[in-house]
Amino acid sequence: MTSISANLQAVRSRIAAACAAAGRDPGQVSLLAVAKTWPAEAVRQAAACGQRAFGENYVQEGVAKAAALADLGLEWHFIGPLQSNKTRPVAETFAWVHSVDRLKLAERLSAQRPAGLPPLQVCVQVNVSGEASKSGCTAEEAPALCRAVAALPNLRLRGLMAIPEPAQESARALRRFGELRALRDRLNEAGLQLDTLSMGMSDDLEDAIMAGATIVRVGTAIFGERQQHF
Repeated sequence: MTSISANLQAVRSRIAAACAAAGRDPGQVSLLAVAKTWPAEAVRQAAACGQRAFGENYVQEGVAKAAALADLGLEWHFIGPLQSNKTRPVAETFAWVHSVDRLKLAERLSAQRPAGLPPLQVCVQVNVSGEASKSGCTAEEAPALCRAVAALPNLRLRGLMAIPEPAQESARALRRFGELRALRDRLNEAGLQLDTLSMGMSDDLEDAIMAGATIVRVGTAIFGERQQHF
């Protein structure tokens, strides 16, 4: 068994155990394999083990890998910070964008989504920990941004994404993830229909699942420590 195969099996077991601990159906949590800096061959190995959804942080790298692996019919998610001048290749290549944090980005993605493709699935990124180094709108800005994004053609607003600061203790991580879930719930009560919480990574996926994550973004635990940039 290759290390990627064994690692995928271990991560899936962690997700199943976390769902059991949270009293949740494992079918409610999707695994997004984050392949940033890893070559197309590593993605091909993971795909051979049944993994279909892959996340990328860098536009040029993600577009190149999607093209190289087009024969596999994979689902590509863009999860990194996105500059306005790089929206077109993302709109043309990816099925999901998790990192919409301002209306201008959403408007460009909507305008540049090719007519022959299904709507681009998007999440609004929220900076729940207030770190200056992190992308994302504030929790206060999120309701207006979500309503504006939901009204755009060629996009489907699915939910919220967050990358909280690393937390040494589980209680702190649970609190941050819980804040995102509470925000999602308030938005749904206000009339939106959000079914996605993209939160949790290799080190904290259990806490994220306990708090209600529907997509966990796992890279290191599947592929290993990050390689030099692709």
